Amino acid sequence: MDLKIGQIQEACGGKLALQKGVCPEQKVNGVTLDSRQITNGEVFVAVGGNRVDGHKFVMQAFARGASLVVTEKTPKQVEEEHGVSAEAWGSYLLVENSLQALKDMAEFYRKTLRIPFVGITGSVGKTSTKEFIAAVLGEKYSVLKTEGNYNNEIGVPLTLLRIRREHQAAVVEMGISDFGEMHRLSKMVRPDICVITNIGQCHLENLGSRDGILKAKSEIFDFMAEDGAVCLYGGDDKLRTIRQVKGKRPCFFGLGESRQEEAYATDIAGCGLWGSNALLHLKRGDGEETIRIHIPLPGRHMVINAAGAACVGMLLGLTKEEIREGVGKAAAVNGRSRLLRLKHYTLIDDCYNANPVSMRAAIDLLSMADTGKTAILGDMFELGENSDALHSETGAYAALAGIDRIYCVGENSLHMYRAALKTAKENQRVLYFRDRNQLFDALSGKKEAADRPLIPWGDTILLKASHGMKFSELIEKCFLVGEISVGNNA
Repeated sequence: MDLKIGQIQEACGGKLALQKGVCPEQKVNGVTLDSRQITNGEVFVAVGGNRVDGHKFVMQAFARGASLVVTEKTPKQVEEEHGVSAEAWGSYLLVENSLQALKDMAEFYRKTLRIPFVGITGSVGKTSTKEFIAAVLGEKYSVLKTEGNYNNEIGVPLTLLRIRREHQAAVVEMGISDFGEMHRLSKMVRPDICVITNIGQCHLENLGSRDGILKAKSEIFDFMAEDGAVCLYGGDDKLRTIRQVKGKRPCFFGLGESRQEEAYATDIAGCGLWGSNALLHLKRGDGEETIRIHIPLPGRHMVINAAGAACVGMLLGLTKEEIREGVGKAAAVNGRSRLLRLKHYTLIDDCYNANPVSMRAAIDLLSMADTGKTAILGDMFELGENSDALHSETGAYAALAGIDRIYCVGENSLHMYRAALKTAKENQRVLYFRDRNQLFDALSGKKEAADRPLIPWGDTILLKASHGMKFSELIEKCFLVGEISVGNNA
């Protein structure tokens, strides 16, 4: 990492106190908020909080080799609050707000980098599209991409500060829940290429409507490079209203819905849960290239994500062969349509987050299975005043899709359950569980009649809910650790 202690002070302001033998020209090796992850020469940013105050771990950071601590409390204050000796501190930078200092540091560092940055946002599909883009660009460049859920005002700066000299391109996922957040993220990332996957129904409590979501997501253009490019999904009615960004027409991708796409897929042939084959069309200049591709992740939405990656690949000069190879190497991320072959079941792990659009996409994916189908669906959060109706629509959708077993979990999902029960046919089974623990008891066989398994062996199981429902714990407890035999009829 090519960043010096003096530059950190330049970026963040504040009062710098250096230990004897340390000078402002000393380089740092990285930045972290977790004292347990400190390695020699890194910067520890101590963040105050209601649950955990990072200043409590300043001594651990120094003991592990931190070259600098960014703090919003003086050593004397930390000594009084946490008993950490003020005399034992190493070099530190005292600032007004540690989180703002982290963002300032990332913004400063980003301005020193001369590689293409791809910023990705949208209501659904951000992470999968990010994986496709990174896989495609990886055929030509050494790529740094967002890891895990590092897509907010803490994760984005930490992602930027992970970029090293060997990286030749960066793919940064940018997630928001309110107005102004994307503006601040764009100020740090300063994308050369902006990708918006769609405008769906999420974070409606804060953003109000799809028009509000479009406005908030469009803040990604605020700090886009003057000669930058925009890639939008052409099948989205809201995104099609964007005619120009900084005097340039956006590039579109999709399935040929708008007939204006620079990258679009046709002749899609599904391979069930194991992906799709398609003909990809790429418009360059006055000509058009076509290539046969295999999309290794299932669902129509994954074909769209692959077309988005192809659009970015074209803008960055990749050949059609490189694009084909990269698309074929994309892999699912935990919690996002990840397929797991287990001893008794096939599991669709899509429990990282949920909104009405992604719920329908996940149900469509489950309906492709050639086995029995079980949907375990939980609450969707931040849907505003229409939450009850949106949950009801999801329940009815699952029943109409012909899902054999629909299990609804959580307070909000009571509306999902009632609509599914009302819509379902006699051969469909619909159950309600008030919370994750009650469902776990049922999956464990504690509440289930022995002659009627909750989930028969051989089923394909979808788990989908908002992140706060913690369905990942169900996957861990019920399926990945010894896989309980909830379908055993013996």
